[in-house]
Order: sequence, then C-alpha cells, then structure tokens
Amino acid sequence: MKSFWTRIPKYTRYILLQAVCLFAFLVLFRVIFYFFFFKTTVTDPSAVSKAWHLGLKFDMRLALISLAPLAILITIARNRFFSSKAWKTVNYVYLFLLYFLLTWFYVIDLGHYSYLGIRIDPSITRFLASGERMTNAKMVWQSYPVIKGLLAIAVFLGLIYFGLSKLYKSYARKPESHIKAWPFTFWVIGLVFLFAAGIYANLAYFPLRWSQAMFTRDNGITSLSLNPVLYFVNNFSVNDDTYDKEATQKYYPYIADYLKVDKKDVQNLDFVRTVPANPEKPRQNVIIVMCESLGASMTSMFDNPMNATPNMQQLANQGVLFKNFYVPAMSTARTVFGVTTGLPDITINKTASRHPNIVDQRVIMDQFDGYDKYYLLGGNTNWANIRAVFSNNIDGIKIFEEGYYKAGKADVWGVSDYDLITEASAIFKASNDQKKPFIAFLQTADNHEPYTTTPGAGDFKPLTEKEIDMNAFKKAGFLSIGQFNALRYLDYNIKHLMDMAKKDGYLENTIFVFFGDHSARLNPYKFMPVPEYEIGMFETHVPCIIYNPKTLQPQVVTRAGSLLDVYPTVAGMVGMPYKNYTLGVDLLDSTRTSHYAFTIYPQDRMALVGEQYLFEINKATNKTALFDLKGDPLKNVAAEYPDTAKYLDNLTRAFYESTRYLMFNNKKH
Repeated sequence: MKSFWTRIPKYTRYILLQAVCLFAFLVLFRVIFYFFFFKTTVTDPSAVSKAWHLGLKFDMRLALISLAPLAILITIARNRFFSSKAWKTVNYVYLFLLYFLLTWFYVIDLGHYSYLGIRIDPSITRFLASGERMTNAKMVWQSYPVIKGLLAIAVFLGLIYFGLSKLYKSYARKPESHIKAWPFTFWVIGLVFLFAAGIYANLAYFPLRWSQAMFTRDNGITSLSLNPVLYFVNNFSVNDDTYDKEATQKYYPYIADYLKVDKKDVQNLDFVRTVPANPEKPRQNVIIVMCESLGASMTSMFDNPMNATPNMQQLANQGVLFKNFYVPAMSTARTVFGVTTGLPDITINKTASRHPNIVDQRVIMDQFDGYDKYYLLGGNTNWANIRAVFSNNIDGIKIFEEGYYKAGKADVWGVSDYDLITEASAIFKASNDQKKPFIAFLQTADNHEPYTTTPGAGDFKPLTEKEIDMNAFKKAGFLSIGQFNALRYLDYNIKHLMDMAKKDGYLENTIFVFFGDHSARLNPYKFMPVPEYEIGMFETHVPCIIYNPKTLQPQVVTRAGSLLDVYPTVAGMVGMPYKNYTLGVDLLDSTRTSHYAFTIYPQDRMALVGEQYLFEINKATNKTALFDLKGDPLKNVAAEYPDTAKYLDNLTRAFYESTRYLMFNNKKH
C-alpha cells in the first residue's frame, strides 16, 4: 500500500490528503452537533446510523466540491505548485479562506439550531434586514458568550492555519514527481473519477439528494442527516415567492366550500364572506395579547409537570380554552402577519412583513369602525418591518413603541413586559373613561432569549434548581432554568394585566384573547396525549384563551382553531359588520361543522390539523400521509381512509395555493 501511495504524483497525493483533512473537519462539526445539539425521540438505532451514513456522504460531497477548484489548479501547476511563491500564496489564501468561511457558517448553523431547532436555511437573511441588524446583534450579545466564542474561533482558526502550513511545507520538501504523459493522464482520470464518484455519492441512477435526509418524520434525525452548507445552497435555488393562478383555480372549489364564500367564482377567485352587524351584541373593548414563545405543552392547561402558568390556568378555567389551536409557522414575525391579515405566512426566503409586494392587505381590524385601534410593543416596530403591517393596512391605528414609554429598556427587546402592561393599561383606561371602545394588539417579548425578568411589583422571584423538583423539570421539556423562569414571568404579567384591568375599570366590558405566537425549542417530553414532539407539530401548537364572562360561559373547545381565526371571532363577539377577504373563520360560529388549522412545521411539511385527523404533505418529496390523532397518531392510515385522505389532500393544497394567491391579490390600496 505504501509503495502504491508513493507512486502517486506528490501533487495528487497532496490534494487527496487535503480532501481527507477537510472531510475530517466537517465530521468534527457533525460530532459536535451530535453530542451537544442533537435530540430525538426515535429509539431505533438504525435510524441514527442511517442519518450518520447520509450525513457523512453529504460531508464528503461538500469536501470534494470545495476542493475541486484547487485540484484543477494543482493539476495544471504540478511540481511548480510547491516551488513557486505565487502558487504557495494561492494555496494558503484559498484553503484558509475556505476553512474560515466554513467555520463561521457552521458556528452560525449551530447557533441557529440552538435558537430555532432547525438547520440554517436562506430565511436567515431576514435577520440581516435593514433596521434590524442592530437589534438582532444585541439579542445575540445579551444571550450568548460572544467574547469567549470569538476567542475560541480565533484559536481554532490559528490551529487550522498551522496545520495547513505544516502539510504544505512537508510536501514541498518531497522530491518532485516527473512522469510521462500517459501515466499523468491515468492519474488525472483517476482523480476526476474519485471526485465525481464522491460528489455523486449514490449507487443509483440519481445522485444523492438532500430530500433523502427526510426518511423519518423526526426533526432531529433529519437534521443529523443534512449537511447545513449544502442544504442552505440547495434551498437558495428555489423560485422566489409567487403564486400559480391555475393551481389556485384548481383547488378553489374546496376552499370556497370550506369558507362558505358568498359568491363562488372560480374565474375571478372571489373569497369574500360578508358578515352583517348584530346590534344585540354590546360593543365591548378587545385586547388581543400575543404571548411570546408560549407553546401549549409548556403550560399548566396542558398538564406540564412544572405548572409554570397557574394564572393562565385560572383564566382558562373561567373562560374558553381552545386546546387544539395552531399557528401557521414557528416565527414571531410570521405570526403577527398571520393573525393580522388572516393569511398564513408561507413566504420562502423572508417573512411576508418584509416583502414589499405582500405587506399591503385588507384586514378585519381596519373595519372596527368607531373603535380606537392600538398596537403596543415594548421594542421598536421597525423589527421585521412590522410597522408596515399595521400602519399600511389599518387607518387611524396608534402605535406605541420604544421611546414612548416612561420606563427604561430592560434588554434588547425594549421595556419589560411588566412596564409595558402598566403603561398600556393607562392608555386603555383613558379610552374606556371616554366611553370610546378600543381594540388593541399587545405583544409581549420577555419569554425570549436573553430571558430577562424583573421584580415586577416587587414580588416576582426567579427560582433556582434547589427550589424546584428537578425530576419534574426534566420531564417537562424545558431547556434551562432561565427559560422556565421567563415563562413564569410571562404568567405573572398576565395576572398583572388582569389586575390592572380591574383597577382601571375596563375588566368587565373587555374581551381578552391570549395566544402563543409559537412554542419555544424544547427537550423531548412524553406527557401530552398526542406525541406531538415526535410528529414535529409541538412548535406550532399553542394555547388560546378567550376571557369574557359577560358573554361566554367557561368551556374547553377541542375542535381545531388557528390564529387566522382571531379577528373574525372577536368581530363576531362585538357584533361588528365586516367583510372577510382571507382564510380565517369565526371560532364561535355554531353553524360551522368543519374546523381545520393550516400549519407548516420543520423540514417544510405542510399540514391540516383537525379534531381527529392530521393530513401532511412533504413539500420536498410530495409524499402525503394521514394520521388518526384519536387512534395511533404515528401510523399512516391514508390507505384505510382513502376518501378522507383525498378530501384533506385537496383542502390542504387549497389552503396553500389560495394563500399564495391572496398574498399578492388582496391589496387594500
């Protein structure tokens, strides 16, 4: 073997060794991911083995693609590659720049996975949007050990440079390889074959595809299978956000029947439903509270062992709790757009609020005639271009943000939730005292990294590990004590809002709606009746509570609901006449017999969730599945219930295509 190795020209040996080194570098980051970030509920070791097998092939492909340009240059230069200063410079610059970029990409990918629980994709560019870079940078600074991380990266890159230099110098000292044309051609063909085979990476007619990594429903297994660089690049090749009118028309009859459209028109695609005024219903105030990173499984209402939300539990006991409530995607910006417009944000590379051709929409909040309209946020509404969603679409809305409040900033997200609610209540009181009804969207933020809490009124105290049952904590799914305390602080502030409402005199004539914008990233848990962690839907399953004892008796609702339904529901509760142009429905409409929530969860799977069935379409492979949530929720029963599967397939695609169409064709202006 040694004799064969030495017969290979030294410049060919050099590039092969560089390929091995780069492959080892990529495997190192895969090992780091596996031991420090990887989580799964899959107990079958063969699934993990297959994920490693696929992942290593993706790593090999990336290593060979990355070194292909250098291999071409070395083949051209041959012995001069080690004797010329110019070629030496090319070698050092190319390889160090390659390792530098890959190191930073992998570090960002690991941070992205730690934050959102998914591999990096082109949508990360939204964090670099103008006006948001500084806010996001501050969040990173306040949440992570940035200085230590930078020092560690510098040391790591220094070691990389030392290794590159040592390898190059060792080969520069070796005797030159002088071979004739035919042997040279043989070695070149062999090198090309090795690179081509490694890049193709599959013993099949088609090369290795990133969609092969999605051989299970488990997000952890899929993430282990992927190479983040290749996954990122492959997803950049998708088409820009657009719509397909023919596809929308094809599925229009299904969505029109589901929504009960006034005048079905497949040619002009009319989605309008007209709801008349109901003078028998009192024109109450409306406060919609979006609770940051509040997943259903995190709360007391869903029997989380840590009972972190007793105040929400009390409101749920006295109000209407929707236990089967979903948001379309795991993103705060997507949730704000979705609840306001009634359209799921299914944009590809950036959120809809950041898209100039989508942000203009006809919304129901704008139709609350005679109401003061408020949007309140502790931070800055330039974040995710959210300001445009409200100011562009809702006439007369008053936006309260960072700079208005008397309280100082608590962290990167602005004033604390406690101070936000205190000052918001004064605004609500002023409207109420003037007998002027108001509708307000109040957005909390502290249940988010860096998990800042304050003493509140002086009686909120973060708990330590010594003060809690750590066995229950491990079963509850929380990632850290900080995450747990931030949730407790959110619950504390919801009680603060209700106390302020009673004190300031608007509690009795106000409809309160509380819902989570998405779940936080969690460790695996087993206490929910449906294995939503294994399915992947825990990120979009959130609690929703409507509290208004004046008009609603306490009840638990198990039929499906969506954040798209919030504004149609509260408009109906106050008897407001309105036109609904988008996809939300009234959650309290007793005439409806069909209720589904459209959602997209990890690895680009879109789904409809109902009280009994979950229908899923993998957008990468177009594979479909039907799951019986009241039977075996992990078994595909599409073959057993073909009619149900066919109907839900059509309705799911109808939601998707109608959303794409309406995002561009529901303009107010």
